[in-house]
Amino acid sequence: MKTTMTYEWAKEMNCNITVCDTTGQIIFMNDRSLAKYGDITGQNLFDCHNPQSQQKIKELLETGGSNSYTIEKNGRWRMIYQTAWMLDGVVAGLVEMAMDIPEELPHFVRK
Repeated sequence: MKTTMTYEWAKEMNCNITVCDTTGQIIFMNDRSLAKYGDITGQNLFDCHNPQSQQKIKELLETGGSNSYTIEKNGRWRMIYQTAWMLDGVVAGLVEMAMDIPEELPHFVRK
């Protein structure tokens, strides 16, 4: 699926952003994602993930859902947020955002 959507808002964000279409083809990478992985736009997201992750991606694309988790790698803590993106109410692909977080993350309860 081709879109005329623009991603200027995400280009220089202080997190990694990768966007794919419903087939898993990568259609956008912001500057930080490009710096980390190189330009793999046009390649398939499924080729970059293990079978368990591939299943989760398929599930998110089928249900329009979201998935969140944290990781620690090389002493850095990161929050990963994956969510389907919609076009005219129909799932059009998946967005993954990876952001650095502190080891001790404040938590606030709001009313």
